[in-house]
Amino acid sequence: MDRTFLMVKPDGVQRGLIGEIVARLENKGLKIVAAKFEKLPEERVMEHYAEHVEKPFFPGLKSYITSGPCFLMVWEGKNVVSITRQMIGATNPAEAVPGTIRGDYALEIGMNVIHGSDSTETAEREISIHFKPEEISGYERIDEKFLYE
Repeated sequence: MDRTFLMVKPDGVQRGLIGEIVARLENKGLKIVAAKFEKLPEERVMEHYAEHVEKPFFPGLKSYITSGPCFLMVWEGKNVVSITRQMIGATNPAEAVPGTIRGDYALEIGMNVIHGSDSTETAEREISIHFKPEEISGYERIDEKFLYE
């Protein structure tokens, strides 16, 4: 099974969307294997967003992502990265179709509710930044035999 990293950002937490987002992903058939609720420390923000540190928008991004707690998660399933990216919707909520998380709950790029890894390589990197291996719990869902061929 593949894994990906998802994070409900401070605006999603403040708006009470954690349960809705988790329910959508579970109802799809994906499996949550790790989660934590925390205000991100600066060192992990710098590591997570390393490719953006020198960009002009980074100070605002850093201020926003550390403005309150986030809900960090590791999800598992076949093709989980592409499936979750489709469920999340376009980065710009104005371009996200209705039925996606951003299409239903976000209005601005800067506050777009959720982050999701964009590739399996990125997922591995982001998971390793936020979770220790022992914090990830593998298990078999009772309905997996009805989800996968």
